[in-house]
Amino acid sequence: MSVEIFSLSEVHSRTAQGEDMSLWQSVWLGIVQGVSEFIPISSSGHLVVMRAVMGIGEIPLLYDIVLHIATLIVVVVFFRARILQMLASIYRFALRSHGVDDAENLKLTVLVLIATVLTAGIGLTISRLDLHLFPKLVSFMFLVTAALLISARFSRGTLDYSGIGKRHSIFIGIVQGLAVIPGISRSGSTIAAALHSGVARKQAGEFSFLISVPAILGALILEMRHFGDLGAAVSPGAMTAGFVASLVFGFLSLSLLVRLIRGGKLWVFSLYLIPLGVWGLLAL
Repeated sequence: MSVEIFSLSEVHSRTAQGEDMSLWQSVWLGIVQGVSEFIPISSSGHLVVMRAVMGIGEIPLLYDIVLHIATLIVVVVFFRARILQMLASIYRFALRSHGVDDAENLKLTVLVLIATVLTAGIGLTISRLDLHLFPKLVSFMFLVTAALLISARFSRGTLDYSGIGKRHSIFIGIVQGLAVIPGISRSGSTIAAALHSGVARKQAGEFSFLISVPAILGALILEMRHFGDLGAAVSPGAMTAGFVASLVFGFLSLSLLVRLIRGGKLWVFSLYLIPLGVWGLLAL
C-alpha cells in the first residue's frame, strides 16, 4: 500500500500543524504519491522525505485518504479485466454454476485472500511502531529496496497461475506485510518475492497489484472509522489538485512499470534509490 498499504496517518489526532497545506504542496505530494505508489521506490518513504524537505507536519488524515482512493481507482481500472473475471467466477461459484473455466480465477481468489490475511497481521503490528518518524531509517530502507530490485534481475521465474500455490502466496503476503516499513517498496518487494519464488514476470506483476486492492481497501476502512475527526488543514481546491495529480501520474507510472517488469528492468530504479538512500543517511 504509502500502501504503501498502511502508510495512512496512523493516529487520527496527528494532523498537520501550522499553516494550511498550499496548492502546490498538495500537487507535489499528489505527484509523489501517484508515481512512487507504483514505481518501486516506496511511496511512504518518499512522503516522509518530502514532508521533511518541504517542512510539512503530519499529512492530514483526510488528505491521505483521498490520495489512496486515487491509488485504488488506478489499480482497479488498470487490472479491470482480471478483477471482473474473478468477481464473475466468484458469483458463479456462489450460485454453484461455476465450471472448468472458472478454476484459475477461483484459485487466484484464494491465493489473494491468503496473502491478504498475512499482510494484515504483519502490517498492522509493524504500523504501530511509527517508523515514519525516523528519516534515516527510511533512507536505509531505500537501500534495502534497491538491493531487492537488483536481485530480481537475476530471477528467471516461469510459473503461470496454474503453477502458483499456497506457499508462493504465503511468502508474497509476508513480504507485503513487511513493506509497511517506510522505504520498503510494496510493489518492488512483492514483485521481487514472486520472481524469486519462481513466478513468471507477467504474473508476478499482476499478482502484486491484485493483492494490493484488499490491502488498500482494508487500510481505508480502518482510517474511515475516524470519519468524524477528518477535519484537516487542506482546502478543497488543494485536496482536489492532489487527487487529480495522484490519479494522472498513477496511471502513467503503472503503465511504465508493467512494461519494465516484462522487460526484466526493475533494477534501473536502484540507480535512483541508492544515491537517494545515501543522501538521506547523510543529510536527514
